[in-house]
Parts: sequence; C-alpha cells; structure tokens
Amino acid sequence: MCELEDTNEKGKQYEENWEVGVKFSSEEEVAKIECFRVSRARMKMWILRAITTLLLWTCIIQLVAIGEVWGPTLLKSWPSCSSPPNIHTEANMSVLRRKVLPPKRIYKNNGYLVVSCNGGLNQMRAAICDMVAIARFLNITLIVPELDKTSFWADPSEFEDIFDVNHFISSLRDEVRILKELPPRLKWRVEQGMFYELPPISWSNISYYHRQILPLLKKHKVVHLNRTDARLANNGLPLEIQKLRCKVNFSYLRFTARIEELGRRVAKILRQNGPFLVLHLRYEMDMLSFSGCSRGCNDKEVNELTRMRYANPWWKEKVIDPELKRKEGLCPLTPEETALVLAALGIDRSIQIYIAAGEIYGGERRLRSLAAAFPNLVRKESLLEPSDLGFFRNHSSQMAALDYLVSLESDVFVPTYDGNMAKVVEGHRRYLNFKKTILPDRKILVGLIDQYNNVSLTWDEFSSTVKEKHANRTGSPKKRAVISDKPKEEDYFYANPQECFAAN
Repeated sequence: MCELEDTNEKGKQYEENWEVGVKFSSEEEVAKIECFRVSRARMKMWILRAITTLLLWTCIIQLVAIGEVWGPTLLKSWPSCSSPPNIHTEANMSVLRRKVLPPKRIYKNNGYLVVSCNGGLNQMRAAICDMVAIARFLNITLIVPELDKTSFWADPSEFEDIFDVNHFISSLRDEVRILKELPPRLKWRVEQGMFYELPPISWSNISYYHRQILPLLKKHKVVHLNRTDARLANNGLPLEIQKLRCKVNFSYLRFTARIEELGRRVAKILRQNGPFLVLHLRYEMDMLSFSGCSRGCNDKEVNELTRMRYANPWWKEKVIDPELKRKEGLCPLTPEETALVLAALGIDRSIQIYIAAGEIYGGERRLRSLAAAFPNLVRKESLLEPSDLGFFRNHSSQMAALDYLVSLESDVFVPTYDGNMAKVVEGHRRYLNFKKTILPDRKILVGLIDQYNNVSLTWDEFSSTVKEKHANRTGSPKKRAVISDKPKEEDYFYANPQECFAAN
C-alpha cells in the first residue's frame, strides 16, 4: 500500500511539474511572440518615418526649385503681419529690384570652349563679349574666361576678382551655358593633353567659327582659344549677335560689388565739388616703350624705353623713328601737349580733372605744365585713403576698372590715345545717351602744336582751329565706318555699337 501511495504521490508531483513546465514554456513563447510583435511594429514605424522623411525632402527640393522662379513674385504680393504694407521700405524695394532668373536654354551641347584672354582690362572685356556671342551661336558650353597674368601689368587677378561671376553666369542662362570650370572627366582629359588649342583668325565672321572651330569642338570636345583680342568682326554679323555683344558688355559683365562701391564713392566725391572731366592720360611706361614714342624724354629714359621694347618678345616692332610716328598721329599726346589742347578747346581752368591712368612716366616733372594750366588735378590716390586702395594695389586691372567707372560718370571724357580703354569707354558713353567724349585728332593736333610753338600761329588762331577740327568729334551719333578689306582700320564695334542704341 505504501508503495502504491508513494507512486501515486510521485505521479501527482510529475503531473504538477509538467503543468508548471508547460506553463513556463507557454509564457516564454508568449513573451517571444510579444517581443517579435513589438520589434516588427518598431520596424514598421522606422520604415514609415524613413519614407515620410524622404517624401518631405523631395517636397522641399521641389519647392526650392519652384521658388527660384516664383519665390520673388510671391514674396512681393504677401503683406507683412508685423508691419504695415509699405511697399517703399528698403527691404521691399530690394525685393522689387530682385531679378527673376530666365529659364535655362536647352540645346544639344557641341563641346566646351576654354578661352585665355590677352591684354589689358578693356581688351579682355571686349574679348569676353565676343566669346559669349561665339559660344551662343555654336551651341557650346563656355568656361569662365581666364584673364591675362603674363603681360606687362602682371596682374594676378582672376575673373571673379574683377567681374561679378555669378551675375555673369545667371544673366546668360537663356543664351549660353557657362560653367566655372570643366567637368571632372573633361578636366582630366585636358590635363592629359587631350584637347585642341589655337589662336583664331582676327576679325573673323561667325561663319569662320561654324566652318573651322565647330568641327574641332565636335571632334575633340574641348577647344582652347589662347588669344581672344579682336577675333570677331566689327561688321557684317547678324543683328542678334551684335545685340548680344552689347547686352553682355552693358548689362551682364559688371564689376564686383567692391569695385562698384568704390567707383560710386569716387564719383560722389568729385560731384560734390561740381562738374569734372576725366582725362585718360595714356603716358605710362609700357605705352611709350611699345609705341616708340619718346617726345620730351631725356636720354636715360629713351634708352630705358628702348631696352624694354627689345626685351618684350610679343612686341614685333623694334626699330622706331619716334618723330615720324608722332607726325603720323600714332603717339599718345604728351602731358604738355594735352595742356595746350584742353586750353585751346576752352576747357574751364578751374574744372576738376581726374587723371585716369597708371603711373605717369617721368612722374611729377612731366605733369608740371598740365598742373600749371589746370590746378585742380586729382587722382584716385588723392581722393581716397590708402586703406581704401590697399586691396587694389598691384592689381592694375582692378585699378583700371575703378577708372572705367569714374570715366562713365564724368561730364566730359578725353583720351589722349585711341587705345582699348578709350574706345570701350567711348562706346559705353554713347550707349549712355551720347555723353560728351572729346576724341583728339592727334595727327592734326601735333602739326598745329608745332606751328604754335614755332610762333607760326597766334594763340587765337591755334585755339579756333583746334575747336573747328573737333566740333564733330564729341561722341555724338554717327554711322560706324566700314572698310571691308581693312578691318583693322575701320571703326571699332565697341567704340560705336550703333545696333544697340535705344533708337534701334
């Protein structure tokens, strides 16, 4: 009996233990299932969050893209909740002035054009306008032009140091695609020498670029034009090309905010003291050495100018007769000759004369006659503090940009030589409603000056003749002279861009 009872008790205990075990096992399974359910729910939640975040970012990107076009327009029409809707506040006016970017021009890209500009500021300026027109009509991508750093001026400035590069690119969105640099793959090809380089033929029609340059672009993908001065014709081009050249020159190619602000400040200082004349006195060392003109220079200076000319491999003409060149009107007026001409033209002795130039060769000694005739001579260095010009020092093109802006603002502009700055400023002043620009006829003037100095002419005879010869040389409207077989001798497009005046 005892054994049977013991066996029964053991059986009950086993059953109880089995039930407890089953119970424990079931609880563990339930816990595992619950844990799996929680993990799955969490995973779904994270997936949902990721999808939601992705959708939100997609919406934001789309809104930003739409905002480039519609944002400024919408902002103009929404009144402020915190202030009365005064549309003439500075903030609102800045919004009103904000330019809506034009749509990008879509076209089949025929290649990439890399250009290296040569010469001074205004030679490069005109070349940039030409290269934009060429890129537009060849359906190619233009890389932001490289500026000359190896010429006499040795200015290390990059494009963005002188010009507002973002304005340049965005303003031309609907005309031509412009990039700051080549895409990486093409940049690597260029580094490996896998591109074509050449100087295009001067004064070429757009058909030359279609026939000669476009096939090279299609074949090599990248073409480098290593000289850009005067590479597009003055005349015989489609009207839309001429108008594009002007739009780039007068609207899209503007100087940096730093240069623009300082130019306005100089003009304001001058304007506070009355009318002013800008004299582009092209009597710097490089000009005299290049041209061989040495009137008024001593023997030491003549030798220095000659050595410089022979040392410069880009200047082809070495042996020069300075007196013959002067009589042909191919020399810039000297400071002494300039003083006589301005007085003969009847320029008021008390007027402010701003000298737009680099360092005058011979220094103050050569400016004595001019300063005696016109005592109110000023320069940027005398109007501004040294700290104002500190950033511009050793950057001749940036200094020239400052002079360019002041030249546009002046009541009268007088260049003593018909170089690139004289021509481009002349054309820009014509564009600004034909502001007065006196263009000296140097060939006539040197003959009259010699007669006056030899007492062959009285002052009254000299003055009246100078005025008569320059009555129609004041930048007034006229047709651009065309010499089809001598493009170098015809009127320069940028000196008289007649196709782009308001009347046209």
